[in-house]
Amino acid sequence: MTAAAPAPQPVIVVMGVSGSGKSTVGGLLAERLGVPYAEADDFHPPANIAKMSAGHPLDDADRAPWLDAIAEWIAARGDHGGVVSCSALRRRYRDRLRVAAPDLFFLHLDGPPDLIASRLAARMQHFMPSGLLASQFEALEPLEAGEAGAVVPITGGPQEIADRAIAALPGRTAPA
Repeated sequence: MTAAAPAPQPVIVVMGVSGSGKSTVGGLLAERLGVPYAEADDFHPPANIAKMSAGHPLDDADRAPWLDAIAEWIAARGDHGGVVSCSALRRRYRDRLRVAAPDLFFLHLDGPPDLIASRLAARMQHFMPSGLLASQFEALEPLEAGEAGAVVPITGGPQEIADRAIAALPGRTAPA
């Protein structure tokens, strides 16, 4: 008797505004699922980082090569799964990523602006200035009906948020 092939692992995008905990929760989630993790900031070309560091928000032309590079990483995950953190603020950005993997699942880390602003203020050594937070909230288009995904509140510590993220995945439950 042959063993059944393992079920394919999902590819998950941990999304939200800067400071919502995408990198921390994404890393924890990937570790728990036993899949690779990628930080979307690592896919930015130097010009994008320079622009944001100077306090200027990116426009769609700036984001296009960045999103395409992330989509390539997603497509390479196949049935092996993976987790990538990516702001994915607008539906059209999520749709662009979804072309690489139609089953892509989005976990939107969501919290009030004052909580996120306090986290950004405490963050060291990141190119994204807190002054751009308002523009990110303005750009944010929440997940819509028909988009595979879930909203995860960011109250509590990273482990607690990761527990909620795991529980939000299809076919999963929170750890005991």
